[in-house]
Formats: sequence, structure tokens, C-alpha cells
Amino acid sequence: MRDTSLLRNILDLKHTLVTASVFSETGLIIDVRPSTSVARCTCGRKCHRLYDQRQRTWRHLDFAGMIVELRYSIRRVDCRRCGVTTELVPWAEATSGFTRDFEQMTALLAQKADRTTVSQLLGIAWETVGRIVGRVVERIGPKDLLEDLTQIGVDEISYRKHHKYLTVVTDHVRGRVVWVEEGKNAETLGQFFDQLGKERTAKLKIVSIDMSQAYITAVTERAPHARIVFDRFHVQRLAHDALDKVRRGQVSALRGTEEGKEIKGARWPLQKNPWNLTMEESEKLADVQKSNRHLYRAYLLKETLCEILDGRQVNVGRKRLEQWIAWAKRSRLEPFRKLARTIEKYIEGILAYVQTRVSNGRVEGLNNKIRTITKRAYGFHSAMSLIGYVFLCCTGIVIDPVRHLPARWT
Repeated sequence: MRDTSLLRNILDLKHTLVTASVFSETGLIIDVRPSTSVARCTCGRKCHRLYDQRQRTWRHLDFAGMIVELRYSIRRVDCRRCGVTTELVPWAEATSGFTRDFEQMTALLAQKADRTTVSQLLGIAWETVGRIVGRVVERIGPKDLLEDLTQIGVDEISYRKHHKYLTVVTDHVRGRVVWVEEGKNAETLGQFFDQLGKERTAKLKIVSIDMSQAYITAVTERAPHARIVFDRFHVQRLAHDALDKVRRGQVSALRGTEEGKEIKGARWPLQKNPWNLTMEESEKLADVQKSNRHLYRAYLLKETLCEILDGRQVNVGRKRLEQWIAWAKRSRLEPFRKLARTIEKYIEGILAYVQTRVSNGRVEGLNNKIRTITKRAYGFHSAMSLIGYVFLCCTGIVIDPVRHLPARWT
């Protein structure tokens, strides 16, 4: 077998012929050309009028530890639609100095490792990794992530110190991120509805959020027909925080007394689910019940609210929630009185969870994935850099490690 035929089989590039090869100081240079004789514009149209040409190289996947470059004398063409431009080559994008296979491998590594590791492993610049990620997402990612949205979750995530946030919108049905933008106010979420458009906004049925007034305002103004569902775990967290405030207040007030000693070490027994308590923790909870009625009342308020949220009947949930609000208001526990006023204000969104069972659990899971991306990169200097990685790793793009299999998205 001739060396050109061997190299053509190794490269396995469609519509590409190998004409020659030569070893250089850095590795192997392979001369290639398109298999078609008629040049094409980057828009895909055939072009018969040609201008000058110049030699150009593209970085390809390494072979046997050698840097491999493809070399071709690329021509300028006169396209009726685009005018004078550079011809299209089958192995690379028009504006890229890397082959599609190399960019696909770069994106695969970027899904698994930080940008510095990828740049050192492949021998390319740190900034180049980000640009390649952007091109791969644009090439093989879903063309319109905002199509057919009916149930979405909205949450914010901090990506840098000094109050640097991203607003993340997740599709509950498909379980993937569909939109990300810097900021966490009503104007930021308004940009999402601007891109979604009136017709697609009208298809929204459920929007799950925490009790952020900025998000509530944006959803109410831009999608008033959509049902707002407040995240169950956010509501439950407020009850846990109120219980801990009561505990800290009791510890401070009873410091140095016998009653204070009884509640020492009771933080986790009070916060845990009853079925997860160990024998020692159950005994500590029993001691709290005997020695401190204020703290035990707070514990019962927390557990009762969790039990109400576990229910499935919205009418029963409404009645029990109203009873809980009345109980909390007369409990003489200021943290729970404050929580009661909050729940009374947002009761419809809380009851929407009881009926729909939609929560921000999937949103939080994707946010944890974004935090992992940020941590392994030791932070990002700009929001746009992180957003590119979010779309690469959290929108369902699957890049196969075997080069001959095409990339896809789920």
C-alpha cells in the first residue's frame, strides 16, 4: 500500500484526498486537497471563478506522538451570493485553524477537565480552548434550545466573588439548561422572555422559582398565564433556618444553666428527619422535649410544615397550611412568626407544589454541575467564558471518544 493511501485511511476524512507527506521539525505535514474539482463557497454554492491561492495548514489529531498538520493551497472564489471569499474545505470550518476532528477531541476533553489541562495536553493556547468550545457548541449543539418549553425552572448561581451571578433557566421535561445570562434581577430574566417571544411564552405552563421578588416580578409581568411554583426545598429550608434561630436564642439565653446543658448538642437531632435519627440522637431529642418547650415547639412546627408539603391533595393542604400559619403566629417564636407571614404571602405558589410536585431539584442538580465546572477551572474571569462551558456540559451534548462516531446531543 502506498504511503498516501495509508495516510488517507488513517485520517479517514470525508471528501479529502492525500497527495503527499513530509516530516518537519515538529511532526508530520500531510498535503491534502478536496476530492471534488469544483470549488465551493463557505455557503455551499459551487464557484467556477477563482482568484489567487495561498498555502495554509490546519492542526489535526496527533499521530504516534507527532504533531500532525494538514496542508493545502486554499483558493479565493467569487460567489454570486457572498462575493469574493475563501473556498470551503471539507476537513475544517471556514474560520478555524484546526480540523473538525481536533476540535471535537478538544471539546470532549473540555467536558471532563479544566481548560489549563486541555491546553497543556493538546499544546494549544488557553484562550484557543474557549474559542474551540464555542465553535463546537454552535456546530453540533441543538439549534434552538427554547423550542417546545412548557415547564421551566429558574435559579441564580454565583460564579465569582463580589456578587457576580448567573441566571440559569432549565427545561424540567428534558432536564437540561436552555438559557444562561449574567445577572439575577428582573431585567435579566426579561431578556429570556424577549428571546423566547410571545408565541412560545404562551406555551409555558409552569415556572418553578424560589421566593426571589425579582423573578416573581418578571414572570408575573411577562408570562401572567404561567403557574408559579415555589420550590419546596426552599420553603423547607426557611423552616430549618427558623428552627436554628430559635435554638441559638435558647442556647444564648440559658448559657451556664442546667436547661442550657440539656439542649447542648441538639442541633443535628433537631434538623434531621425523624427516621434518620440514631438512638443517641433520639434520646437527645427526648431531653429537649422534657427540658425546653419553646425549642420543642419550634421542632414540631418544622416537622408539621414538612408533613404538609408531603401531601398530595391541594384542598387539604390549603386547610392545613392555614392552620399552621395561625399556630406559628401565636407560638411566640419570632422566627416562625416571620416565616408564617412569608408563607401566607406566597401560599398559592406553595400549594402549586403540592398539586404539581414540581420542584427546583433538577435545577439545583445542574447548578451543582456548573459549580463543579467553576471549581475545576479555579474560577472564571468573565461570565461569557463560563456560559460557553455551561452550554457544552449542561445542554445534552454528547461527544463520543471514538473519532469515527459523530457527535450528538440528547
